[in-house]
Amino acid sequence: MYKPSQDELCKLLDTPIFRKISETADELNMECYVVGGYVRDIFLERPSTDIDVVVVGKGIEMARAFAKKLGKGAHIAVYANFGTAQVKYKEHEIEFVGARKESYTHDSRNPIVEDGTLEDDQNRRDFTINAMAICLNSNRFGELIDPFDGMLDLEDRIIRTPLEPGITFSDDPLRMMRCIRFATQLNFYIEDETFDALQSNKERIKIISRERINDELNKIMLSPIPSKGFIELDRCGLLEIILPQLTAMQGVEVKNGYGHKEMFYHTLEVLDNVAKKSDDLWLRWAALLHDIGKPRTKRWDPVQKWTFHNHNVVGEKMVTRMFKEYKMPQNEKMRYVAKLVGMHMRPIVIADNEVTDSAVRRLLFDAGDDIDDLMTLCEADITSKNEVRKKHFLNNFRTVRIKLKDLEERDRIRNFQPPVDGKEIMQMFNLPPCDTVGKLKSYVKDAILDGIIPNEYDAAIAYIKERAKSMGLTN
Repeated sequence: MYKPSQDELCKLLDTPIFRKISETADELNMECYVVGGYVRDIFLERPSTDIDVVVVGKGIEMARAFAKKLGKGAHIAVYANFGTAQVKYKEHEIEFVGARKESYTHDSRNPIVEDGTLEDDQNRRDFTINAMAICLNSNRFGELIDPFDGMLDLEDRIIRTPLEPGITFSDDPLRMMRCIRFATQLNFYIEDETFDALQSNKERIKIISRERINDELNKIMLSPIPSKGFIELDRCGLLEIILPQLTAMQGVEVKNGYGHKEMFYHTLEVLDNVAKKSDDLWLRWAALLHDIGKPRTKRWDPVQKWTFHNHNVVGEKMVTRMFKEYKMPQNEKMRYVAKLVGMHMRPIVIADNEVTDSAVRRLLFDAGDDIDDLMTLCEADITSKNEVRKKHFLNNFRTVRIKLKDLEERDRIRNFQPPVDGKEIMQMFNLPPCDTVGKLKSYVKDAILDGIIPNEYDAAIAYIKERAKSMGLTN
């Protein structure tokens, strides 16, 4: 880990932005510090454009003076109710707040706020690695203030609260989610006493809005190895409260000596496999939820042993309900996740049998523009420890991908509409809108998907006339 000296910190902060903040603070005779994530990320050598500045005094007053000093191109937003102001300038977002101390009531995470000192402000921070501050006043520019040994915790890769963790988490239960999120993002270890407090305060998460929980879940999902976060959520008991559909997947039931696959850890392996291939948040959600219907469809059959028939169909419906219940997007993102969950068995079934053109055409037609993501999900779903079986599936998936590319180029199946529409069919046979028109359209679609006719207008017209004749229709 990089540990700069004060002289090095001075050089790192010797930028027009920080120099102007320093000048503004000196002109107003206010103590001023850069704090929190920006300081942490300096030592972790992670680029950041979000800067949090604590002022011992009026943060809004300093923000206005700073924006004025920047001149053209600086945009200020004032949040008087919270005593904060944000200045946007080029790629930077600089948030100013007056140093404060906080106290809480038991039924709310919204604190009672009073003006305070830098020490008060550092005491209220969530974790030691986020409680470091660097002075920006010219006489102490670059001086690190680290009362809780955040630097040592960074070096030891530890997440720990500055003060007693039980009080920290009880006061603001969202910090429990943030604790696990930081441990996941940074691949850090949660200190034992801090983890014990997660367990003892888990029920407090119920006072946090679902939107705030989702925001932290999404950040966990987007981490390099998201399974780490879900394992920690499960270990401390939070997962059963915020996503019980996942904990329902845990364990292996054995009957007559036969056990089924452990679904929870399989799911996390699939999630990590997808994370290696894609940064798409909603594809990762599809991976997390792809087997969510299995606990509800698990059945014992003396011949087939454990079965999960139609778990993908049940899972697709569960996704829709979960997104609504948990206040997640009710738009194309939800439909995308539900669709992938519903279709995730299709490529596997194809790959487990002879890879026919007809089956691949239908897969391409139904998946449309999501076909590549669906294939990524399905390949990630192959977690068998039987290397021969795993190799068989992956080889067949490669065949499916080759056929998908070939058929797409040749037949233009993705998102296609039949070359002849219903209106033309009605005119050809003098029909009103009716089931017969729909049947003729379906016949054409199926003929194209099955490779009976090419995806062309003249071939479609000829086929419709042939089928219509067998139905007793004339044109």
